[in-house]
Amino acid sequence: MSDYSVIEGQPWGPEEKQQWLKNQTIKRSYQEEVVSKIHMLADRFEIKRYGALSYDPTLYPLFVLLSKNWNESLPTILVTGGVHGYETSGVHGALAFAERKAAEYESEFNFIIAPCISPWGYETINRWNPNTDDPNRSFKREGSTEEASNCIQLVKELGVKVLAHFDLHETTDTDNTEFRPAKAARDGIPNSNWNIPDGFYTVGDTAKPAKEFQKSIIDSVKRVTHIAPADENGNLIDVAIEQEGVINYDMVKAGLCAGFTGSEFATTTEVYPDSPKITDAICVDAQVAAVTGGLNYLREFNN
Repeated sequence: MSDYSVIEGQPWGPEEKQQWLKNQTIKRSYQEEVVSKIHMLADRFEIKRYGALSYDPTLYPLFVLLSKNWNESLPTILVTGGVHGYETSGVHGALAFAERKAAEYESEFNFIIAPCISPWGYETINRWNPNTDDPNRSFKREGSTEEASNCIQLVKELGVKVLAHFDLHETTDTDNTEFRPAKAARDGIPNSNWNIPDGFYTVGDTAKPAKEFQKSIIDSVKRVTHIAPADENGNLIDVAIEQEGVINYDMVKAGLCAGFTGSEFATTTEVYPDSPKITDAICVDAQVAAVTGGLNYLREFNN
């Protein structure tokens, strides 16, 4: 449990943020665990470097996988992972989809797959970036973080209309033990934890809920792992359930990654890796099942 003292009404200044940063350490390798896997897919995808994080451009180049046989007449699908770097299956789920399943859909869709939006967060197992900003609250126009701005600029330069965006995430116990106490201290507000759902769920967009699309994702994931039940108030993470395993946010207002393209179909997946019912491999499989479930719906939608 992190011990952050909260002085109500006194948010962190530069000194406190710098102290937080000094306490962060490298725990795993983005180059070895992610970049190497990206390059192993060079025979199947065009690999494009779309920028680098200024924290260390040599260590943190940003890569995207693009369909090799890009067809302008086909709809485009965006898959993003690692917007929160500590959410491991988001990164490896995006890579696993590219490796295992993308070929089954390449005659029907173009793919943009950005497996790790926040590589510094991946290495330090952090939700925030080094400036104590949450990248998944910063996808507003050009974004207020490097992580968001690079991704937004990538899609803008590709000049494509995105039909569907799958943003792959996790909800972990550390949301309560690490992130929320730190956020309360950073913002100078009292801490309040939420109930961590035991199981998979998705976050849709209140403006474009796409209920059948979300249902197809849930039905697909059910074959791999369990779906999160509602809490005693009928909620997930303090938000009312819209249908089994689905809640909605105003994605654009919240600055969520899944909302920045304005796509007709958008989902943020959430896996619970700390459940005793699940393994790391199942977490990755659930992310892959989420993408394929959504794509199977879109196949029918487009026909």
